[in-house]
Amino acid sequence: MREYLYFGTKIEADMDLLVIIARAVLGIVAFLGICYLLSADRKKIDWRLVGGGLALQIALAVLMLKVPQVRSFFEWIVKGFGAMIASSDESAMFMFGELADKTKPYGFAFFVLPTIVFFSVVSSALYYLGILQKVVYGFAWLMKKTMRMTGAESLAAAANVFIGQTEAPLVVKPYLERMSRSELMCLMTGGMATIAGGVFGAYMSMLGGADAQEQQLFGMHLLTASIISAPAAIIAAKMLYPEPDPSKINTSLEVPRTAAGSNFLDALARGTTDGLKLAVNVGAMLLAFMAVIYFVNKIFFFVGDKTHINQLVNDSTNGSFGCLSMEYVMGILFSPFAWLLGVESSEILMVGRMLGEKTILNEFVAYSSLVSVKDTGVLSDRSVIICTYALCGFANFASIGIQIGGIGSIAPGQRKNLTELGVKALIGGTIACFLTAIIAGVLV
Repeated sequence: MREYLYFGTKIEADMDLLVIIARAVLGIVAFLGICYLLSADRKKIDWRLVGGGLALQIALAVLMLKVPQVRSFFEWIVKGFGAMIASSDESAMFMFGELADKTKPYGFAFFVLPTIVFFSVVSSALYYLGILQKVVYGFAWLMKKTMRMTGAESLAAAANVFIGQTEAPLVVKPYLERMSRSELMCLMTGGMATIAGGVFGAYMSMLGGADAQEQQLFGMHLLTASIISAPAAIIAAKMLYPEPDPSKINTSLEVPRTAAGSNFLDALARGTTDGLKLAVNVGAMLLAFMAVIYFVNKIFFFVGDKTHINQLVNDSTNGSFGCLSMEYVMGILFSPFAWLLGVESSEILMVGRMLGEKTILNEFVAYSSLVSVKDTGVLSDRSVIICTYALCGFANFASIGIQIGGIGSIAPGQRKNLTELGVKALIGGTIACFLTAIIAGVLV
């Protein structure tokens, strides 16, 4: 009888896995289908590049999440990040006292924003020492060989993994004015689909809280997400805007020299200044966006109360959404995408809400929502991990303006192309994050 029960349980487990894989394939096909339908030239799509990109993405995900030796190496890196977060926390405690105590509800600014400043300093130091350039070159070489990309595209995609969407273009600054629209699309989409090293620690700190093991867990997933989203971004970009004449593009791969400071102390000072600007910018955006959400929700509540929709929303969601709200509306709009990611039907409204917040507002707002629900039991552990991957990117409407302003300032001749490609880059970056989340949802 015991053997029979075990056999039955194994069949159920195998069936569940087959269903998960089938939904993953459906999701990947659906999102690639969107890229195909929106493509500027469907006949020029390089399907070998698409296949190679998917293979590279899956291979990297399997290596990082399932191969013990490789996973241990990246866990060692994440532990380093954890040590840096702990150092940042101690520095914040010195500066702000109990206001920076994570065990007390004093707010986001005093224990997350200082992490951004510190990680910016570390990134600047690594760049000055030449370490970051070597890592970028190695990753760029891998993508160039597996996906037949141009040198500039490969460098930009690799740089986006480690530095932000405003800093990554500096790595390919000499190439910017000569980039084709397809190459520029690849640069912009990569910026949308990945996160900067400066905010990596902030997300890790937010999701992990005061628990070092939780920080380690989410740090590993965030690092995996950022790395494997790079080939996904290339797939989306090259389907949305294929290269019309690959024979005319520059295939040389060389990291140009960029000033990172006159000396090591100058590099640290520059990193501090850049990190402070980023932290203030993030804090100001959150302050403004959250105020907008609260204000819109007051209007929604008033309308819902007068029309009795509030009670209908509360009853239909079993109290998950107590009334008509911006979160509920975004949940409905984005719930089909949540289902394609592999989220259970009972949870797609909540996950859809966060996908909407990330796209319309920004990922900081979405991660804040994820933090507020992840320990309540509203979402399964698997859905929390899928969300972690799907939200791990800068793909939001504000980023279009950031890229036009940032890239346009160092390549004025490309401003017209930047404005015309902005929305497509947003779509490509979003789809890249979704492809990453689907693969992660199968492996976890």
